Amino acid sequence: MAKKKIARKTTKKKSTSARAAQPKRSNTSSAKRKTTTKTSKAQKKSNAETSKRIVGLASSVAAAAKKRRDPEIVVPMRSLSNATYNKKKRIIEMGDKAINRNFFDLNRSKTFMQTVLIASGCKQLIDADKTSSIRGLYYLSKHSIKGTNEKTFNDQKESDPIIEDLEVSLGALREQLHVFADGRGTIAGNLTIASRGDEIDLRRMGSSGWTIPGIVEPEVLKFKKCEAKFILHVEKGTVWARFAEDRFWETHNCILTHGSGQPPRGVRRLLHRMHNELKLPVYCLLDNDPWGYYIYSVIKQGSINLAFESGRMAVPNAQFIGVRSRDYEEFDLSDDVKIAIDNKDIKRSKQILAYPWFKGKKPWEREIADMLKHGFKMEVEALLTKSISFVTEEYVPQKLKKPGQWLD
Repeated sequence: MAKKKIARKTTKKKSTSARAAQPKRSNTSSAKRKTTTKTSKAQKKSNAETSKRIVGLASSVAAAAKKRRDPEIVVPMRSLSNATYNKKKRIIEMGDKAINRNFFDLNRSKTFMQTVLIASGCKQLIDADKTSSIRGLYYLSKHSIKGTNEKTFNDQKESDPIIEDLEVSLGALREQLHVFADGRGTIAGNLTIASRGDEIDLRRMGSSGWTIPGIVEPEVLKFKKCEAKFILHVEKGTVWARFAEDRFWETHNCILTHGSGQPPRGVRRLLHRMHNELKLPVYCLLDNDPWGYYIYSVIKQGSINLAFESGRMAVPNAQFIGVRSRDYEEFDLSDDVKIAIDNKDIKRSKQILAYPWFKGKKPWEREIADMLKHGFKMEVEALLTKSISFVTEEYVPQKLKKPGQWLD
């Protein structure tokens, strides 16, 4: 994560009255280096536990080989058929179905070997107390097998799912394996945090905000001072930029986040933490289309593929404030906002309605039915057809005053 430098002040002090007359704004980061980052006791304990699990996996493989048995790794299934909806917790959870990855099975021997290689790479990272990106781990584990032209990995598409398989097999999260994804989200607002020895005032990040890292666990990111009353999560960076430039977080006392479309794990984990630790409600401003509905579902209930992570990522109380199908008439939008739906949209809408976490929810059934009846979908950016700051000065402020119209 790139650290922003403090701009040194060389101007003379202004009078008290002059200072009071000017807004307290800055285009530079307020990150202040306090101490050299050290591994906390909690982090050391986590490292030891995760390392022990990896060694245990390797030992079981070695023990089977020593006894001339077929070594195997048991991997829980990450699919819809093994995902269940917990109505009480209101999150998606992983079932107990699993597959055996055997070394002597010609169809699975390569993925068996790759799983062991990824585990070895993670063990190296933990021992060195360093982290790596997902792509970095791919290269760390890639090499040619001696005496052949065969490579351990031909593409990163082979290694990415194995990292997730390893997570569920070991019962250890990606962050505990010292692996992270590239930052794809941004945050700004009335919150001060501490990240790896830096104190960062998210009120003073200019118009670009602070990039949310892949690892946002309490050991590396702590909440210091929070004055916000809620979190507004918008779908894309283009819309988020409008809110940041208009300083919406300042006029409405909130925190602004975005996840560049489908929010990555770091963003979802941070939303979960802020909601639960800071007791802040999460409001979502997403596109009025099947993809926007799905993004909301992932934030609220968790994803099917990462059902094992729902307990630490999902925000069951998150609410959808827009864009709604009714907004076309209610806000007198022009035909320029319309994007015709196609067969894929219709098929995806039906799939979403069939999910247990959507099924039976009358407001959502009406919302999706209205979109299909209209024959068009709308993006948040389409609100710009009214005026440049319509979304920040009129649309969202009006939505916030009508919680009875939000979707749950």
